[in-house]
Amino acid sequence: MQRAVAVLLLALFVLPATAPFAAAQAWEEDGWLETSMAVERIEAGDEFGCYGMPGLSWANDPGAVATACREYLTARTPASSWGDAPVSLYTPSGLAATDHTLLGGLGFVVHGDDTGLATSAWHDADDVPSFEEDWYNLGRRGGSLEKEVADIDALEAELDAGGLVNMYWIGRVNDATIRHDGEVVDLLLAREDVWFTTWGEAWSTWAVSRCHEFSLEVDPENRRNVSFTLEDTVACGSSNPEAWKVPTTWRFLPPEGVAVTEVYLEGVPARNLTGERNTAAGARADGNETLLSLAVGQRMDLVLDAPVNRSDLDVLGMTEQWNGLGVAVTVAAHDTWDLFRWSKRFNDDPELRFTWLVIPRDADPEMPWLPWVGLLAAAGTVLAMRHLIRTDDGSSALAPYPASRGFKEQE
Repeated sequence: MQRAVAVLLLALFVLPATAPFAAAQAWEEDGWLETSMAVERIEAGDEFGCYGMPGLSWANDPGAVATACREYLTARTPASSWGDAPVSLYTPSGLAATDHTLLGGLGFVVHGDDTGLATSAWHDADDVPSFEEDWYNLGRRGGSLEKEVADIDALEAELDAGGLVNMYWIGRVNDATIRHDGEVVDLLLAREDVWFTTWGEAWSTWAVSRCHEFSLEVDPENRRNVSFTLEDTVACGSSNPEAWKVPTTWRFLPPEGVAVTEVYLEGVPARNLTGERNTAAGARADGNETLLSLAVGQRMDLVLDAPVNRSDLDVLGMTEQWNGLGVAVTVAAHDTWDLFRWSKRFNDDPELRFTWLVIPRDADPEMPWLPWVGLLAAAGTVLAMRHLIRTDDGSSALAPYPASRGFKEQE
């Protein structure tokens, strides 16, 4: 009996002490992240980023939250078809700038949205990012996909203004399913100037615009053949090592009266990107120019209809948006703990691109087992006290009938 009481007393101390550690693991994984559904979203061009981790506090240790979420995500799926490591992270408003620097050092280069920092990116059409820190406060533009919340007129105004329009989406709130606004989706898909992209793609494109090197050469044996290579340099690679090798678009201008007749990418006929609105490598004509979309390290070979000299050619630079489109649109899916429920309604809209900010589902948000710990503690205390009283030899104040001491008066 004494051994049982000892074990019970030990449990009374151990269970409350271990409750915080159990709470930190009180989550259920989203099994869809390890199925063909996640593969299909990746192949379609979507991106997976991080939203948080149940049981861990942004206020107490943002680095622990980001690290745990990254490990959870990378164990189940790559972040994108362009790169395995996640680069996009939801962060709540109120974190210090030093916290954001810490998170950036962990590989998360895009923090959003509306994080409250003084530096910012794309809070409006003129808020063009200049430094890495600007991306630690990605703005929310264009409103939400949620029905009866979306503002069609405001969205259209933002699209006309250009830049990057970052919209908001959440599939469920508690047990309530959120309905999306079909008119918003129809408006987006009806516009021919929209580049549907993701946070990581947009940031990686910006990284190339800051640091790049290309070569443009004419074949001396056949001056109708021109090669354009986007060089993979150590300097640019080390300046933004997190950047994915996404295709970026460059304006090639031949001499007046000369036209491009064929374009090859790595020896294979390049994809015709006319009318395309999702990131890909290829080429298309744009007036007298030819828009060349290729990733760092790739080469394109152009065939012209007349011989040229190198001095006759010009590359007018990189376009602001991929494929020379007018405005970039991202949709950030917040608090994604069930990929199936969040994404199934958009299966008929394959051009839309989502940045899925994932988080495991909180299995026991209120830890309902804790009252049982309290009940066990109370019952254990009563049982332990009863045992001590029953086995007391009378020397303790707990004894019900303390033994009387015999004494002899001194004569």
